[in-house]
Amino acid sequence: MRVHEDHVAVAVPATTANLGPGFDSMGMALDLWDEVEVHATTRATSVVVEGEGADDVEKGDDNLIVRALRLALDRVGAPQVGIRMHCTNRIPHSRGLGSSASAIVAGVVAARALIGDPTVLTPDEVLDIGTEMEGHPDNVAPAVLGGATVAWMGLEGTVKRARAVRLDPPDIIRPVAFIPDFELKTSAARAALPSSVPHADACFNVSRAALLTALLSGASADAGEGPLHGLLMDATEDRLHQEYRRGVLPASMAVMDSLREQGYPAVISGAGPTVLVLSTLADQTRFALENHGWSVLSPGIDTRGAVLTS
Repeated sequence: MRVHEDHVAVAVPATTANLGPGFDSMGMALDLWDEVEVHATTRATSVVVEGEGADDVEKGDDNLIVRALRLALDRVGAPQVGIRMHCTNRIPHSRGLGSSASAIVAGVVAARALIGDPTVLTPDEVLDIGTEMEGHPDNVAPAVLGGATVAWMGLEGTVKRARAVRLDPPDIIRPVAFIPDFELKTSAARAALPSSVPHADACFNVSRAALLTALLSGASADAGEGPLHGLLMDATEDRLHQEYRRGVLPASMAVMDSLREQGYPAVISGAGPTVLVLSTLADQTRFALENHGWSVLSPGIDTRGAVLTS
């Protein structure tokens, strides 16, 4: 296996995960992109970052994108190279919008592009390597596949492998993200979760996740916005993770509660603190949150997943 290309560019979308009941399994790609340009060199690794996280991310071989790229090269037996990389980051960090999954997928896809063989590092392999680094597939899957996804860990013989199916949400589902000016590390959000939950709560989430999967596949889309909206309110209910995180997400949970009381299908995006609504929003609601310091984005659903841009 050889590296045939010396310059590649990759774009990877932001993602939202969990979507209410689909803890660690459901996700959606958003039309908000990080871009990465990689030059293969004979020199030491150098990384330039513009935009989100520019002052915080590593600038050498410890950079997450570089680590993913090198792991992917190793995985297929390709030689290591020096890396000169330029990142344009638009996905907010530590906000529950999949910035780490985007970085990992960017590195693996860049490795495939440097090798220049489309049969190497297939989407399934990108998903598998990305999940290995990320720890769970819910953000990685939509970053790779686009659209909405359901992901899980399956067995291939005795080896666990990440698996995913893609769903194509109807146009009537239009995500809106409320992004605060504070961060929350995923590790802190996960530390708030219990080791077990009541059987009744697990049953509750199974029914809601099944309904949400059906709606994200287009079920009831022809019924119109009103009936679908009511179904989305039921489909985004959760008893497995959001309430347990109230102590580390008080402001986000208060916003989510307020939006749901107003009839919006609102959830915590990923581990938070961003709040996501799966429907259009009244202007007065948008303005009220903006006046309290929340950024409001209506990015749309990305349908492509990670792409090469050169």
